[in-house]
Amino acid sequence: MAYVASATLVPAALAGDVRAIARLLTRAENGTPEARAAFDALFAKTGRAHVVGITGVPGSGKSTLVAKLAAAIRASGRTVAIVAIDPSSPFSGGAILGDRIRMGELGGDPGVFVRSMATRGSLGGLARGTLEAVDVLDAAGYDLVMIETVGVGQDEVEVARAAHTTVVVSAPGLGDDIQAIKAGVLEIADVHVVSKCDRPDANRTIADLKNMLALGLRTDGAAWRPPVIATSAARDEGIGEVLAAIDGHRGALEASGEIAARRAAIDERRLLRAGEEILRDRFLHDRESRVAALLDRIARRELSPHTAATRLIAELGEHA
Repeated sequence: MAYVASATLVPAALAGDVRAIARLLTRAENGTPEARAAFDALFAKTGRAHVVGITGVPGSGKSTLVAKLAAAIRASGRTVAIVAIDPSSPFSGGAILGDRIRMGELGGDPGVFVRSMATRGSLGGLARGTLEAVDVLDAAGYDLVMIETVGVGQDEVEVARAAHTTVVVSAPGLGDDIQAIKAGVLEIADVHVVSKCDRPDANRTIADLKNMLALGLRTDGAAWRPPVIATSAARDEGIGEVLAAIDGHRGALEASGEIAARRAAIDERRLLRAGEEILRDRFLHDRESRVAALLDRIARRELSPHTAATRLIAELGEHA
């Protein structure tokens, strides 16, 4: 199949063409330099979709919740796109990308788009091209874009800096009583979901979360109080309440004006992250020249790593 220039895919993606969207997502995931102008053009068309992050420890039922939520969103007459992040092997670099298999019941619905992305070494629960992927799906006209994170546990707070609403999924029996505090979920969660509530020990998890919230650990003065919602995929319970909470949080953000501040925070984080990636790429490009020379001086203890990094950035700036 002949390579199609990214710029020519933009009009088709804006019109909702699934093949064009899929090709652009592949280029976002691969970090294709040729696609940069296309992503910039698509970014100008974003800002309408509500971005929802779904996070939680492995085995908490995130994928099941996302599939059920997508069905509920479609029942409400809206469209939804899902970016499911899967971990890459630290040895082979491969990923199973099994979320698409688990969400097979959504197949065939033109109002649902599901894409799995591998982390490829990125930390924080997101893949490197996740935010560009969200831009593509937002510009393509999907009403909600859900990001299901990799599920690594306590370092998975990056999604809170990328989403308008963050849903944290907990399940009975997956950790000690203060797992939520250690993971920082009380700070990042806009909606708490306790899955598998048909289990007898679910009430304790629900009570623990409510008690910790009542202690005032979230003290940012926001008008929105994160609810704790019990769900059961087996009984198909609580899904409507979760969607109502997501919609309620969006309404609260818009009514208070906080949505502008949250979008500004996301933009700031993206700016800084893009800068970090550009510098890292330039460091790798210059690895055999400037970096190698500085490493040699560090090895001989002539420079500290911090001083060497400062000089490297200065040199890169001079030759930009």
